[in-house]
Amino acid sequence: NPLTLILLAVIAFLLYRLTVYTATPPAEPRPITPRGDLATDEKATIDLFKAASPSVVYITTIAQTLNPWTLNVQEIPRGTGSGFIWDLAGNVVTNFHVIQGASSAQVTLADRNAYPADLVGVAPDADLAVLRIRAPKSKLRPILIGSSLDLQVGQKAFAIGDPFGLDQTLTTGVISALGRTIQSVTNQPIDNVIQTDAAINPGNSGGPLLDSAGRLIGVNTAIYSPSGASAGVGFAIPVDTVNRIVPQLIKSGHAASPQIGIVTNDRLSRQITRQLGVEGVLVLDVRPNSPAANADLRPTRRTPNGIIPGDIITRVGDTKVISNEELTAALQKYNPGDTVPLTVLRNRQTIQLPLKLEPPPQ
Repeated sequence: NPLTLILLAVIAFLLYRLTVYTATPPAEPRPITPRGDLATDEKATIDLFKAASPSVVYITTIAQTLNPWTLNVQEIPRGTGSGFIWDLAGNVVTNFHVIQGASSAQVTLADRNAYPADLVGVAPDADLAVLRIRAPKSKLRPILIGSSLDLQVGQKAFAIGDPFGLDQTLTTGVISALGRTIQSVTNQPIDNVIQTDAAINPGNSGGPLLDSAGRLIGVNTAIYSPSGASAGVGFAIPVDTVNRIVPQLIKSGHAASPQIGIVTNDRLSRQITRQLGVEGVLVLDVRPNSPAANADLRPTRRTPNGIIPGDIITRVGDTKVISNEELTAALQKYNPGDTVPLTVLRNRQTIQLPLKLEPPPQ
């Protein structure tokens, strides 16, 4: 009977599906595979963040504007950025462009306590600024200070900040280049800048760039990206520059260094002076009509046969110099208008050159 056969087939199919359904185990969470211990480098990064993050702060700025309808002055949020605690006096370092144009600022510590900030000093040409908060010393964790003179391309770099207003973010990478030059907000060149591929996004500006020992090696200041988001090319002001300028800002509110009109690059300078077996600051270029030009300092030249090193400055007065920061620090002991004796190596001969200092441009 065809009907009986169809009925038997339907019953067989239903029995098969029932068997498959009952044989399928119920859906349950899978057992967790033991993780095991963290890798050594992971532990080091975690410890670094725990140690350094209490030194990092979040900065919000306020700008005053005139309401065109009521003619009343009102305050509106202007921007955000990062910074770090410099000392137990409550001084906080950040970028100048973070606080530029602001009428007031607020600093939020890692424990989320916020304090109004006073402006202590600015160095627009170096894109640095110092604020001060009145917080208990028990809440202040000054950052550890490192050196940027002996940095090497390829060593690890860590950036901590508040990108996009997010709380305490850590990004990691390496130092991808040294000796870069970028333009400050005043269109003045900032030399010996550190390039890193550690992600630096809006809001990271003013935050610290750290080495693997958790020491400050730079202040994150800019990214090179048409979209404004991190594209693997970030820049940081070297800590040797920061460590020279910040004390001046705390003391007098501004940083004024005599201008002599030379171009230097610490990385290239070290490469060439080591090959020559000497120590000093190599003069790469001399600006026309500058004190250096008037003193007859000779620049480095590129010829078809290779590079001919320029003068190598070894001493300013009695002070030995082997880096651009040491050269600048030595010059700051003198006043504009002073004539400074420079000791220079030229063609492996030591000579003395009188250099008359000029004031920095206003």
